[in-house]
Amino acid sequence: MSTAMPFVADPALLSGVTAAVRKAGDTLRERYTTHARGVSLDEIVGEIHANDDAVLAVLREPLLKARPGSQWAEDELAGGALPPGEWWVADPAEGNINHVHGMGEWAVTATLVRDNQPVLTVVHVPLTGDTYTAVAGGGAYLDDRPLRVSAKTDLGATLAGTGQARPGEGEDTFRRIGESVSAMLTSGLVVRVSVPATMQLIHVAAGRTDAFWQFSDVRSGLVAGALLVAEAGGVVTDLAGEPWRTGSRDFLAAAPGVHAAALAVLSPIA
Repeated sequence: MSTAMPFVADPALLSGVTAAVRKAGDTLRERYTTHARGVSLDEIVGEIHANDDAVLAVLREPLLKARPGSQWAEDELAGGALPPGEWWVADPAEGNINHVHGMGEWAVTATLVRDNQPVLTVVHVPLTGDTYTAVAGGGAYLDDRPLRVSAKTDLGATLAGTGQARPGEGEDTFRRIGESVSAMLTSGLVVRVSVPATMQLIHVAAGRTDAFWQFSDVRSGLVAGALLVAEAGGVVTDLAGEPWRTGSRDFLAAAPGVHAAALAVLSPIA
C-alpha cells in the first residue's frame, strides 16, 4: 500500500473531509426509513439514484475544494486503474440497497486515491455516528481510537466474509463466489456473505472479523477498506498474493496471521 512518494496530508485536509462526509451522512440519514421503499425493480433503482443525487449534492464540491487539482471518479461502480494523479473515489450511499430496504448496513465514504493507491479515507456510519479514518503512513482510527486487526493465527478460528460488488457481475464471478464460500466454510469457522464491502472491511480493520475477499475490481467498495485494513496492520493483496492496487482483478484483506492460509484456499478458485 505504499506510494512512489510519501503522502503528506495537512491535518486540515482530513478534518475538512471528515466534516464533509459527516454532513453528507446527515443527508442520507434524513432519507432513511425502517421500512423498505420500492417494490418493482424500477422503483428500487429510482430510490437508489435519489439517495445518490441527494448526497452528492452536498459531498462533491467540498471534496474537490479540499484538494485543489484533484479529480472526481464519476462512476461509483467502475473498476480498473485510474489515470495518474489524485482522484476522489466516493460512494455517497455505500450499501444503498440496504438503505432502501430499511436495513442498517450503509455508510458514506470518500477516499483520495493518488496514482492508484488510496492515501486518505473517511467512512461515516450515520446510524451509529461512528467515523473511520486513515491516512497512508498515519494509522487507522475509529473516531479517536486506533484500530488494530485481529491477532488470530488459525484459519480454522476465523470469521471471514465476502459478497458481490454489484448486480449482474456474470455467471463466472457468481460461480467463484459460491465455490469460495464453500471452501472457506470448510477451512474457517464462519463466513458472512453480505454487502457492502466497506461495511465488512471496517470490521476487519477493527479486529472484529479476520478476512474479506472479493472477485471484483469495483473501486468504490474497496479503496476505503483497503487503506483502513492496511493502516490497522493487515495485509491487502490480490488473490495471486501481489500487492493490491485499484487495477487489481480481485481482492483479499486479512489479519497477517491468517492471510497466507486464506490465500492458499482462495487462489486456486481465482
